[in-house]
Amino acid sequence: MTLPGSLRLFINGEIVSAQGYEYDNLYVHFFLELPSRWSCPPSQQLSGVTQTCATKVLGKDRVAFFSFPFTLEVFFTQEDELESSLPQWPVLYFEVLSLDFWQRYRVEGYGSVMLPAIPGAHTLTVSTWRPVEPGTVSELRRFFIGGSPELEDLTCVRVPSTFQGDRLSRFGFRTETTGSVTFRLNCLQQSKAFLESSSMKKRMQSILDRLGGFSQQGSLYSVLEAFQRARRRMQEARESLPQDLISTSTVRM
Repeated sequence: MTLPGSLRLFINGEIVSAQGYEYDNLYVHFFLELPSRWSCPPSQQLSGVTQTCATKVLGKDRVAFFSFPFTLEVFFTQEDELESSLPQWPVLYFEVLSLDFWQRYRVEGYGSVMLPAIPGAHTLTVSTWRPVEPGTVSELRRFFIGGSPELEDLTCVRVPSTFQGDRLSRFGFRTETTGSVTFRLNCLQQSKAFLESSSMKKRMQSILDRLGGFSQQGSLYSVLEAFQRARRRMQEARESLPQDLISTSTVRM
C-alpha cells in the first residue's frame, strides 16, 4: 500500500543475456543502491546472483541467455514540502564473472544502470569494462590460474554515493571495454496523493514533475477536477430552476 505523500516504484525485471565476453560459463552478481529518502520493505532483497550459463555462438558474438527474473519495490518520500532539489534515482550495479572447469573465476566486466524514471517497458543494453594491469604477467595469471584485478566497492563503477569531495580522480586507472548485458525492466509508479487534500496534491505533483514521466497522470488529475467542477455547476443550475419546470421536464422524459 502506498502511503500519502510517497511514491511507489515497482519493477519486474529480467537479466536477459550477456554477450561479447572472453570466457564461457558466465554469471551475474547485482545489487541495488538506494539514495537518501528511498526505502524498501524489510522483506525486499536488494541483491542477487544469476545461474551460471554456457554461451552459444550467435552471429559474431558468444551469448549467454540467462532470462533471470527479479522484482524490486522501493518508496520515495519527500520530507520537506518546500524542497526543490531533484531526487536521485536508485542505481543497479552489477558484475559479470566466469567460472571454468577447474573452478577458477574471472571478473569479465563491471557496469551500472539507473532505473528508468518513465513508467512502462524498457529494454536496456549496458556496456561493461574491467580493470587491467600493464604488462603480460597479469594476463598470463588470468589465463593459467584465474583471478584478475577487482574493485573493492562496486559503487566505484560510478561516482560513489559516499564520496564527499569536489573531484574524483582516476588518473592512472587502466581499464578495457569488454561485453554488454541486456536488461528488460517493466516499471510501475503509484501514488496515493490524488486522494488527499489539495495541498498534498500540489506537493506530490511537484515531486512527480521533478521525477519526470508523469504527464499522463497530471492530465488525469486535470480531467477529474474539470469533471467535478462541471458537475457542481450543473447541480447549482438545476437547484436554481423553478420546481414546476423541473417536474414538467421529468414527466416528459
